[in-house]
Amino acid sequence: MADVLPAPRRFERFVHWPLQWLRGSVRRSPATLVFIASFWVLGALTSSLVTGPEGPLQDWATLSAHTLTGNPAALLLCCLWASGIGGYIGGTLLALMAGLSCERLLGTGRFLMVGFTGQIVGALLAIGFASATSASIGDWSRALVSESYVGPLAFIAAVVAAASAQVSTLWRRRLRITMFTLLVLLALYAGSFTDLMVLGAAVTGAFMGPFLAGRRPTVPERLVTSRREAAVLVALVVLASAVGPVIAALSTSAVGPLAVLRYLFTSVEVNTPNELAELCNGSAAARECAVARIQLRAGPAGFFLAVLPQVLLATFSEGLRRGRRFAWLAALLLQGTMTVLATVRLGRALARGELALLPPGPGIVIALVLPMVVPLAVFVLLLFTRRLFPARAPDGTYRRVAAAVGTSAAVLASLYLGAGLLNRDGFSPAATLGLLAADLPGRFLPIAEVAYSTPALDPENLPAVLVYEGVGVLFWVLTCLLLLRSFLVPPRNLTARDEERARSLLKTHGGSTMAWMTLWQGNTYWFSPTGNSYVAYRVDSGVAVTVGDPVGPPGELQQTVAGFAESCTDNGITPCFYSVGGKVRELTAALGFLSLQVAEETVLPLGSLAFKGKKFQDIRTALNAARKQGISAQWISYPTAPLAVLDQLRAISEEWVADKKMPEMGFTLGGLQELDDPEVRCLVAVDNDGTVHAVTSWLPVYRDGIVAGWTLDFMRRRGTGFRLGMDFLIASAALSLQDEGSRFLSLSGAPLARAVAREPDVDGSPVMDRLLDLLGATLEPVYGFRSLLAFKSKFAPQYVPLFMTYPDPAALPAIANALTRAYLPDLSLGQGLVLARRIVERTG
Repeated sequence: MADVLPAPRRFERFVHWPLQWLRGSVRRSPATLVFIASFWVLGALTSSLVTGPEGPLQDWATLSAHTLTGNPAALLLCCLWASGIGGYIGGTLLALMAGLSCERLLGTGRFLMVGFTGQIVGALLAIGFASATSASIGDWSRALVSESYVGPLAFIAAVVAAASAQVSTLWRRRLRITMFTLLVLLALYAGSFTDLMVLGAAVTGAFMGPFLAGRRPTVPERLVTSRREAAVLVALVVLASAVGPVIAALSTSAVGPLAVLRYLFTSVEVNTPNELAELCNGSAAARECAVARIQLRAGPAGFFLAVLPQVLLATFSEGLRRGRRFAWLAALLLQGTMTVLATVRLGRALARGELALLPPGPGIVIALVLPMVVPLAVFVLLLFTRRLFPARAPDGTYRRVAAAVGTSAAVLASLYLGAGLLNRDGFSPAATLGLLAADLPGRFLPIAEVAYSTPALDPENLPAVLVYEGVGVLFWVLTCLLLLRSFLVPPRNLTARDEERARSLLKTHGGSTMAWMTLWQGNTYWFSPTGNSYVAYRVDSGVAVTVGDPVGPPGELQQTVAGFAESCTDNGITPCFYSVGGKVRELTAALGFLSLQVAEETVLPLGSLAFKGKKFQDIRTALNAARKQGISAQWISYPTAPLAVLDQLRAISEEWVADKKMPEMGFTLGGLQELDDPEVRCLVAVDNDGTVHAVTSWLPVYRDGIVAGWTLDFMRRRGTGFRLGMDFLIASAALSLQDEGSRFLSLSGAPLARAVAREPDVDGSPVMDRLLDLLGATLEPVYGFRSLLAFKSKFAPQYVPLFMTYPDPAALPAIANALTRAYLPDLSLGQGLVLARRIVERTG
């Protein structure tokens, strides 16, 4: 094989690759590599690798609430040491994973400036908070004053937050939402001086990042993103809200106001239920009694059961990422339950007088409010994002999951009872059926929910420990695996059968250039009495808006149009044929319908297209520029595309949506979801490094059972990519598809736009016609429909008007509302008011 390198050459490449990587890193990220070297050298020279800085060095290398009155040099030097070998290894890994890439994005000078500034400001904020709350919020404030910080974590958090301003919109949102949710939760759950300092450093870096990127930091009025990405962001928040408490629980010194799990690591020691009874019946405080109850249950599986709600939330977050309705409902119920239980635990604490131990003032408020804030906040977030999770599992999916969970619970409960009776002497006291049954709920429930009950049994030998600790963990692991598997089952499509029937008719009889859009999710289908034709439509505000022309044999078109209109009338719905051609306009006119032109379609005939002559000069310029820059056009199928390509397409799409400051449009304008179809073809502009600069998608147009042409749908370009990417891709698609034998390309319709030479409609409503012109002019700066039509003119296409026909002018307000809801289902009230104000201003 000529393309296969010989073995010596492969070995040489393998040996030289690390050297090439190191050479490139030294050139692009020198500060990070110098830091790593200094980090270890200073640690070794000062004998700090194992124990951290000690003696006189400690004043220079560690930060605390007393640093400003002691040795302020620690504000700068603290990042050059760590608290032990784990800190050195962790700091090095963080520097390699985050420092190298952040320094490349920011540049060495800005990298150092942001890192040290964030570290210093974060330290000052933590010191200020510790001093301001000293002796006012109980254990937390006292711990903050006594703790110290050493390590590069704050430095790295600052540069990561700042560098996030340099990446694409997609990853900036994901990174910041995950990062700050996690850091805030760590501050609440662990609450150490380190956590507060890192949070302050990250906030500082996030504030500096936009300035370094050449813009001012802004707080958007509303997060504008696609539905899919919004679901991913919600899932990340839920995941971070689950991971934060778990990470905090790993610290034996967690002191934050939500650090309930710190009770697993205290000096209170009990070994048997009898000792626990003596402790709780004696002079011990209620707090010590509760701690002892938790510790008696905290065996090898205690940690898992202590964080069980967080494990379930992490599981549900995967379903949320996939838009699953069951995951949304389960996470909502779990968060609501956690909020209620937090309230119940608070009531118990009040009844037992535990809050009296706190000093008066803010400490009481924190103890009362904070334990409920996090689950309540996530509960509210989920409550208001229900629409992002429409995907439902097929019928019977969760009945089968429930049956499997119930069976596993019964089997494991029986195993516990049977093994306990066989090994009754392995427990203290000796196990009986009654004692085992009383203890059974404690094997499956989270520790915090049984903290106020005394365990009935204590395992004493290995078989007893295995069954005592194992049944609960095994049950919940199986449950989580079953839930994760259910999220992978293809979602139920309530119109799947109708869609398959429509797809079959479309391929058999063909349709207009918009016909493939009738198969998109969200459409409803009306089939003709003959079963050979159908109309795809959407109903809102009592109006049925069709998706283009009816599909079916041309000879049935008249009967199909009349039949659909009659069916709508019989059901009290106003029919509205939208984006239809001249033939349907004529047929509906015979029924007494009025019409308005709502779009202009551009069609490019194929067969002899060569892009020669003066009128195609811009197209040839784009083709030549792409060739010089090493950019090629490649056909891909979205469902089978490599992950690296898919990730870039999602980032390009999210950047485009965010820049519009308005929601992504739908209905006859496809998004990423509509690309996920094996019969839709995507053409991407890719350079030699594998960077995707632009993407277009093409929908098949069937005629007489074969694909006769293609319709342009999805068009997105990377903001910093090849400027002529769209010209290049459309021209490349035209030439490529022409070679394949296609007869035409539709460059699709431009809504609310007309060719310059065309006259306005006169048979419809003049007021509505003027309003459409105003709406087109208003939306032009956001969606650019008129500019898009002007752009397509450089391909010298044929212009085909598309119309909206309707039976009654009195229905126009309802039709306008239905079309707005179809195109902008995610339009917020505020955005709608802004849009209305612009229209009024233009009218005036």
